[in-house]
Amino acid sequence: MKKYLPDEIARVIDHTLLRPDAVEDDVFRLCEEALRYGFYSVCISPVFVAKAREFLRGSTVRVCTVVGFPTGAVLTSVKVYEAIEAVLHGADELDIVMNIGMAKMGRWNDLKREIESIVMASSKVVHKIILETGCLQDEEIKKASQSAVEAGAEFIKTSTGFGPRGATVRDIELMREAVSGRAAIKAAGGIKTLDQVVSLLQAGADRIGTSSGIKIIKTVAG
Repeated sequence: MKKYLPDEIARVIDHTLLRPDAVEDDVFRLCEEALRYGFYSVCISPVFVAKAREFLRGSTVRVCTVVGFPTGAVLTSVKVYEAIEAVLHGADELDIVMNIGMAKMGRWNDLKREIESIVMASSKVVHKIILETGCLQDEEIKKASQSAVEAGAEFIKTSTGFGPRGATVRDIELMREAVSGRAAIKAAGGIKTLDQVVSLLQAGADRIGTSSGIKIIKTVAG
């Protein structure tokens, strides 16, 4: 098993705070931690994007936020508006919850059209489509992954962290098989240990979303 250095792990972590009870001081603390440990980004609720952008101005830490979170069951027009507003407030990356019901009904063309609309409306940022894999069967995970890529998404992502379960190695393997290198993969949801991170990276994940980043980095450092 490959050994990772602390900065190698830090560079793939989206340092995440999406609790509904989070306040500005929590977000500022998250940003300070991202700067101190060298995390790739902070992933926060849309209401905090402008504050985080200002706090992190001049740094390499990116600002990531969510769209249609956490269920994905909002109108496409609402997701498009959320995406546009997030970019105007300074977001670099959008983690977009797909319409899970469409996937369960096999409405792949409708799903693609929704994702295309969001991507086109916010073309200058990175789009990660959250599949909520815990709600899907293996074949649905593959088809949803393919639909997201065909719609122009740069990433596909496993979970919101608010669904029935988080990321698994099996999810990553299915997603990697489906996209065949055409998009990157983010694992998120329930990731709390270094062993989980290493297993997911070795399965093919390119980015890790977690609120346990500091504990994980300290484990790497020994």
